Amino acid sequence: MSSPIVGILMGSESDRAVMEETAKMLERFGVPYEVIVSSAHRHPKRTREYVQSAADRGIKVIIAGAGMAAHLPGVLASETTLPVIGVPLPGSALNGVDSLYSIVQMPAGVPVAAMAIGTHGAKNAAIFAVEILALADPELRQKLADYRADWSRS
Repeated sequence: MSSPIVGILMGSESDRAVMEETAKMLERFGVPYEVIVSSAHRHPKRTREYVQSAADRGIKVIIAGAGMAAHLPGVLASETTLPVIGVPLPGSALNGVDSLYSIVQMPAGVPVAAMAIGTHGAKNAAIFAVEILALADPELRQKLADYRADWSRS
C-alpha cells in the first residue's frame, strides 16, 4: 500500500466508530491514510510530535475528530500549515454542539474547516480532503467526478 497522505486523528478510542466513516470514504477513493489516537489533553507531546512531523512524512491533509471541548483540531492547526478538517463528535450532554462551536470558533490565523456533527461530518471530511488532494491529482479528480455522478443518480 502507498504511504499515507491523509492523517485521521481522534482524541479517544471511543471516537473510532464515527471516524471509521472517514476511513471508509477515503478507501472508496483509493486514498492512503493513517489513523492515530492521540488526545490534545492527555498526550500533548505525542500529538505535537505527530503533527510537526506529518508534512515531512508525506501527509497532505489532516482530519481530526473531537468531542466535547474539541481542542484537537485547533491544536493540530496551530502546529502545521497543512489543511486541518475538524469533525465534531456527538457524545456530550450537548450532543456535539459544544464540539461544533469549538471547531468553528478558531481565531483568525489558525483556520480549521468544520464539518457536520457525527457520521455525516466524518464522511464529508473525507470527501473534502479528496477535493483538496484532487487539485493536484487528475486521476483523483476523475474519481471524484465519477462519485458525484453516481451519487446524483441515486
